[in-house]
Amino acid sequence: MNELKHLAIVMDGNRRWAKAKGFLAKLGYSQGVKTLQKIMKVCIEENISNLSLFAFSTENWKRPQDEIDFIFELLNRCLDEALEQFPKNNIKLRAIGDLSRIDKDLREKIFLVEKETRACNLLCVNLAISYGARDEIIRAAKRTLEKGLELNEQNLSQNLDLPLDVDLMLRVGNAKRLSNFLLWQCSYAEIYFSETLFPSLTKREFKKIIKDFRKRERTFGR
Repeated sequence: MNELKHLAIVMDGNRRWAKAKGFLAKLGYSQGVKTLQKIMKVCIEENISNLSLFAFSTENWKRPQDEIDFIFELLNRCLDEALEQFPKNNIKLRAIGDLSRIDKDLREKIFLVEKETRACNLLCVNLAISYGARDEIIRAAKRTLEKGLELNEQNLSQNLDLPLDVDLMLRVGNAKRLSNFLLWQCSYAEIYFSETLFPSLTKREFKKIIKDFRKRERTFGR
């Protein structure tokens, strides 16, 4: 049975979920947060130690400004809740991506939650904000060269935002693509595509996906 230690999720379909129900797009994101809370509980139950979430991509900056503002307002509220709840539940937060593009106050709050949860070790939530895998690889290459290191696979990998291979990549929302998320880390990840829009993802389906992963044969090119 495969060991699932690092799960990555592309949380797609929030806007389409809201539109299908006649709601404002904002309600789709709010419902997505509720789904995420269930996902985190299952991860702890299933001994998954790393959960990587695609929260906001480098391409998402092209969306309407009012939508961007709401997403970051929602993130701000989620960080307040994380600051209170994560230490109690032994959950660590790590942010990845080009955080320099984010509002200074929000960036400082992210750093505060990271600091307050640094010693937590039950579950690490890797939150990808203003993130793109190609951008991450370029920044990792620059870090490697700035340190005077040879540009090879090992050194570049160690200078990524997240130097941790993904075991399972879950893409919900019925699209069949990785959308520039953790491309380096997913070199040998198993991939599961679900037709379910993220706000509708249930605990039952999520556990079924984990079960499917554990039954797969992983050869890593051998």
